[in-house]
Amino acid sequence: MSRTVLTDIEGTTSPIAFVREVLFPYARARLPGFIRAHGQEPAVRRWLDAVAIEIAAGTCDDAVIAETLQGWIDEDRKHTALKALQGLVWEAGYREGDFTAPLYPDVLPALQGWRAAGHRLAVYSSGSVPAQKLLFSHTEAGDLTPLFAGFFDTEVGGKREAASYRAIAARLGQAPETVLFLSDVVEELDAARAAGMRTTLLDRAQDYPQPRLGEAAHGHPRAESFAQIAP
Repeated sequence: MSRTVLTDIEGTTSPIAFVREVLFPYARARLPGFIRAHGQEPAVRRWLDAVAIEIAAGTCDDAVIAETLQGWIDEDRKHTALKALQGLVWEAGYREGDFTAPLYPDVLPALQGWRAAGHRLAVYSSGSVPAQKLLFSHTEAGDLTPLFAGFFDTEVGGKREAASYRAIAARLGQAPETVLFLSDVVEELDAARAAGMRTTLLDRAQDYPQPRLGEAAHGHPRAESFAQIAP
């Protein structure tokens, strides 16, 4: 039976270090200048206004918003406005060749094999959908976006909420039990399992030197590589 493989990114398809040590610092350093240059553009203003409403009932200037966003980056806050603005900043970085996105070496062969076997592929990440597409269109292996049938971010709901996974299955037009969710975060897998999805915990030694075995895996099947996963 054809299934959908729904995958996380950070710690699952790409090393955590790329996000934490390359993308986050890049966005943090460039957000103030980006906001000064593009803050009045509608696609940017909507997110700045959302932050302003949250932090000061809409009565703060853009410099304060920029500082707040930098603080949220430091906290690794999963805020939709922050993720959208980061994605806009990263777009320039990818376009200018400041970086390309690394993949674990087992990822591309597995994705291609699953597609060839008739399975659909989709992404669910806390990063915005535009940021996801940027990453997969600028990987070290080239543009991988044609492999994917869908991209989902926190606008569909939080990654630790079962309702989010039910909504994704509905948008894919599939029953939850026909979707396999891959992530390195146990709490996300718990939510996907509660929604009826199959799950696999990615426990990559590069990101998790101490293996998560037994109770630490919360009953989820565990894999150290995509090569070990059979949809």
